[in-house]
Amino acid sequence: MTTEPTTAGGAQPPPRMRADAWRNREQILRAAREVFAEYGPGAPLDEIARRAGVGAATLYRRFPDRADLLRAVAVDVFAALREAASAAQRDPAEPFEALRTFLHAALDLRLGSVIPGLIGQIALDEVVGGARQDAADPVQELITRAHAAGTLRPDVLFGDIALMLMRVSRPLPGGPFAEDGELAHRQLEIYIDGLRAPGREGQRAPLPGPAVGLDWFKRIRARVIGARSPAEPALTRPTAPTVAPPTA
Repeated sequence: MTTEPTTAGGAQPPPRMRADAWRNREQILRAAREVFAEYGPGAPLDEIARRAGVGAATLYRRFPDRADLLRAVAVDVFAALREAASAAQRDPAEPFEALRTFLHAALDLRLGSVIPGLIGQIALDEVVGGARQDAADPVQELITRAHAAGTLRPDVLFGDIALMLMRVSRPLPGGPFAEDGELAHRQLEIYIDGLRAPGREGQRAPLPGPAVGLDWFKRIRARVIGARSPAEPALTRPTAPTVAPPTA
């Protein structure tokens, strides 16, 4: 049994588009989101084709000019964000955990990296203006449910969630770093702990991703200041410190 390919937002391919053509399109959009996040909207289209595993001719046939590709990326990101929020709404988990699941899914879309670079390049108001793409209402519903359950701080508002996602999804300067995504999820989890209502701190989840100690941070800082090549091998993951058991 084969599974129909879908977009990041869960849409099925149009009836007249072949499955392989649809897969190529989705691979291009995924690669474009990564490349635009790392290098901005003026990034080389040939690099997008390379990461997508398609020829340049395939990319230009699907997206004749850069503006077409930029707009398609924006539509795809906002549709995926809406689908992530809707999926969290359907999640039977406790409301705060459903909100937490959405935040991690939204982080993977790299909103803070992709969307600011598109401002002025395309008419973003046309992309977010349609009800099908707008994730604001389902996200607000997640917040309302968590407030009603008493698990989300009562003073947390929609803007606190939305602006935080934009900030934490920006890449580290001097990259790309192979560990950037893992680090972002770790830092998001710290932020999420701060969203919990007083008295709910005992429900904290273990922090994901690499733990960056002083030595590793200094190596990251040296790479940023030194403007080393993005092709440099990934930093060595530090060994987690061993905590000695308490003595009697």
